[in-house]
Amino acid sequence: MFNRLAEAIEEYLIGKRWAVESALICLLARGHLLVEDYPGLGKTLLAGCLAGSIEEASVHRIQFTPDLLPTDVTGTNIYLQDKGTFRFHEGPVFANVVLADEINRASPRTQSALLEVMEEGQVTFDGKRHEVPQPFMVIATQNPVDAEGTYPLPEAQLDRFLMRIHIGYPDREAERLILDKNRRTTDASKLVPWLAQPEFATMVRVPDHVEVVPEVRDYVLEIVAETRSIAAFPGDGSRGGGAGNGSAPPLLLGASPRGSLALLRAARVRAAARGRDHVVPEDVKALAGPVLAHRLVLMPSGISAGPGTEADTIVEEILRRVRVPS
Repeated sequence: MFNRLAEAIEEYLIGKRWAVESALICLLARGHLLVEDYPGLGKTLLAGCLAGSIEEASVHRIQFTPDLLPTDVTGTNIYLQDKGTFRFHEGPVFANVVLADEINRASPRTQSALLEVMEEGQVTFDGKRHEVPQPFMVIATQNPVDAEGTYPLPEAQLDRFLMRIHIGYPDREAERLILDKNRRTTDASKLVPWLAQPEFATMVRVPDHVEVVPEVRDYVLEIVAETRSIAAFPGDGSRGGGAGNGSAPPLLLGASPRGSLALLRAARVRAAARGRDHVVPEDVKALAGPVLAHRLVLMPSGISAGPGTEADTIVEEILRRVRVPS
């Protein structure tokens, strides 16, 4: 079912099987996805296909703009004059899949409206908790190069995304197919849902039974620990040492335990999608970049514009250094 769904989405996002599979892994891992890339590469198209893949799932799209208010996202109390009371009116965040388009165009105050609901699946308004429907997923897009009128996501909010992926430019053959198919619709709303609600509920439970042997678990811990060892502030009160070579550390902070949990959860889904009942090191290596890179806080000198930043390079270097268990 995983492969059938990936093939259906690839009919719209041509030649980007890796990005499609990564997004599906994030969906089935019950996480949130950040799609970051240049304009016109299919960020919103991919998010729309994911949102439309679950039958009868409610999907709400929010276009983030500088004048968007937090209550435009979460909802607000409405006064009922005939009853003399207030009633909570749910905002667009109350859906199974929430597409937050160009999330970095909203002010930090509005961005923070998503913090609680992404972590706890609820909105607290006027002292009362309101649960969002389950399953619940936020798919956000952002343009990394258009800095005018944008507000970078704070580290605390980036850490709530299970994965960040980049789509990249298509190769020549894939772009030729895109031009050929331009005569037909590329509207993601035309995608026929492949997953019924019961099927989706079953699929997300399968990875819970995928085994992780101690060697693979320690491999995850070693990778995350390495991100902290090269950080200026490892998180234990000491100061990092630039991987022990006396050079200036490229990171301000390494990945948190939330990153370890996220990497293991995503690896379990990848293993299940490939028909295995156990995680292998290749699952961890394949997902370490999308899961960990956006959680690393770079030193100012290491910040670069555009997708494929210095953080991705650091994770790749760590994967080369850490011994892979046999």
